[in-house]
Amino acid sequence: MTGWIGITLGDITGIGPEVTLKALAAEGPADDTRYLLIGDAGHARRLNQQFGLNLPLQTFGGWNEPGRYFMVNPLTESLPADLVAGSPAAARAAVTWLEEAARLCLRDELDAMVTAPVNKASIVRAGHAFVGQTEFLSQLAGADRTAMMLLGQDDRSRWLRVALVTTHVPIKMVSQHITRAKVDLAIDLAAQSCRDLGLPRARVAVCGLNPHAGEGGQMGDEEQTIIGPAVLAAQRQQLEVVGPLSGDAVFHHALRGDYDVVVAMYHDQGLAPLKAVAFDTGVNWTLGLPFIRTSPDHGTAYDIAGQGIANPSSMIAAIRLAKQLQRNRS
Repeated sequence: MTGWIGITLGDITGIGPEVTLKALAAEGPADDTRYLLIGDAGHARRLNQQFGLNLPLQTFGGWNEPGRYFMVNPLTESLPADLVAGSPAAARAAVTWLEEAARLCLRDELDAMVTAPVNKASIVRAGHAFVGQTEFLSQLAGADRTAMMLLGQDDRSRWLRVALVTTHVPIKMVSQHITRAKVDLAIDLAAQSCRDLGLPRARVAVCGLNPHAGEGGQMGDEEQTIIGPAVLAAQRQQLEVVGPLSGDAVFHHALRGDYDVVVAMYHDQGLAPLKAVAFDTGVNWTLGLPFIRTSPDHGTAYDIAGQGIANPSSMIAAIRLAKQLQRNRS
């Protein structure tokens, strides 16, 4: 059965529509997956022509009509062509498109969704209380057991996969946001992600929070009071888990193949090494949702939007991961 993947165009004053169209032009011929682009059709068609991609974009009329690349916009009016970067209208539209894609997934009309980048600051300025797409989709789906995973491969095809205990939290507040329940959840979802990917094993390495994993309590006790007990509990459940390990070494060992996934305590602890080895091909995958959601691991890049120079590699990787997960579920 041919699968359906929805792709939200994100903030159209950024590079989301451009990398989406380029990715479809590159990845579309690989199989017979059908795509529903959720966003402003006029904008997408202008870029399709401007960049000479010649994708046969059709207005969506139903799930059974012939074709592979469809456009739908839940908004009643198209957006102006001359919006400035970070426009409130574009930000509000991006949230509407995100919500529509999630609802289609929840109704099992889409097999997966891929989300092009949005800009958090622009969305907040436009009047929405918004932390991030991961948190927004988790709330919309009523899913309180979710986590953010970032994964990508380097130029030697070595994978790094990182699940986060905390996400968009100020550094000075990270420690108080690390709880036993959150560490337990991240370990559990990290192990499940390996099974969802079809990996032969699920070897999970758990980072400490403090330098040298706390030096036995000399530089913080979170490893002894929270992280270590969570690791021991996971081991009692027969999971292949080790830790807490020093964050300055664990990613080296993961990249060389000793571990299948790393659980990091905070955003930059996990994303800095991931982006160092897979900046162009990294993918954001929301674990624990009742549907598949992936996203390129980059932002709106307002400064290069519309110039035709945006790299679609991360969007291609996000689409490929969504298709892989959909096939494995089927």
